[in-house]
Amino acid sequence: MFETIVGNKQIKEVLEKSILNGIRTHSYLFVGIQGIGKKMIATEFAEQILDIGQENQLKSDNHPDFLLIEPDGNSIKIEQIRSLQKKIQEKPIISNHKVYIIDNADTMTQDAQNCLLKTLEEPPEFAKIILIGSSENSFLPTIKSRCMILSFNPIEDNKIKQFMEENYGMNSITSNQLAMFQGSIGKAILVKNRQEEYEKIENMIANLGTKDLIEILQLAQSLYKSKEDIYEILEYINILLLRYSKENYLYTNCIKIVENVKKRLKQNANYDMCIDELVVNMWEEVN
Repeated sequence: MFETIVGNKQIKEVLEKSILNGIRTHSYLFVGIQGIGKKMIATEFAEQILDIGQENQLKSDNHPDFLLIEPDGNSIKIEQIRSLQKKIQEKPIISNHKVYIIDNADTMTQDAQNCLLKTLEEPPEFAKIILIGSSENSFLPTIKSRCMILSFNPIEDNKIKQFMEENYGMNSITSNQLAMFQGSIGKAILVKNRQEEYEKIENMIANLGTKDLIEILQLAQSLYKSKEDIYEILEYINILLLRYSKENYLYTNCIKIVENVKKRLKQNANYDMCIDELVVNMWEEVN
C-alpha cells in the first residue's frame, strides 16, 4: 500500500495495520498542510477498505459504495452533510463497507459540523468516514473526540528534491524555493509550473538595493499579473526578505511592508495600487 506516495511512513503503517485488523475505527481525521498527500492516502485507503484492485482505482465517483464530498463554493454546507446522512444508512451494494471522504472538511460550517456529529455518534457498522483538513483547531472538540486523528508531517526537503527531479525534471531547486515549499510537494509543483515567474521575483528582491526604482518596477511586472496567486507570492517574498535581513536589518522592515499590503488586499484595496505600494516602499526602505 501507498508505495507511490512520498512521506508520512508512520501514518501509512497505522492504516496498513488497520486494514489487517479489520478496520475497527469508523471515523478518521487527517490533518496537515496542503499538498502532502492526505487526499491521496485517504483515497488509496478507501480502495483497500472497499477491496478495489489497482486496475479499478477510485479516479471518479463511479463506485456505489464510495462518496467524495468537497466544498460547495467556499464551504461544506449542512445540506451536503444531510445528503450524506441519508445515503450512509443504505447498506453497501458491492462491498462490505461504504467509505465517505470529506475533503477540506475544515471548511464545514458550524451547522454542518453539528449535523455530522449525529452521524459520528452512531454510524452504521459498515460505514467509514475520513475527514481531511489543514487545521485540527478548525474542528469542534466533539468531532475530534469521535475520530482517530492522524497528523501528517511536512515532507523532508531531500525527498521533495528527489520527487521533483524524478517526476518533473526540476534539477535546480534553490534553498529559497525549498523554504517556500514548507514540506509540501503540492507547493513544489505549483512553483515548478510558474518557475520563471518566481525566478523574476527572486531577481527583483536580490536587486532592491542595487538598481534604480524604474528597473525594479520593470523586474516586478509579473506581480501585476499574479492576482490569483498573490498571497503565495507574498509568502515567498517574505522568505527571501528574511534571508536578506540576516545581512541587512533594513530588509526586516520590508517584511512589515509586505504584511501591510496583505491586509490592504484582504480589505479589497485596489490591486495595482497595492503592488505599487509594495515595490516602491520596499525599494525606498533599502536605499
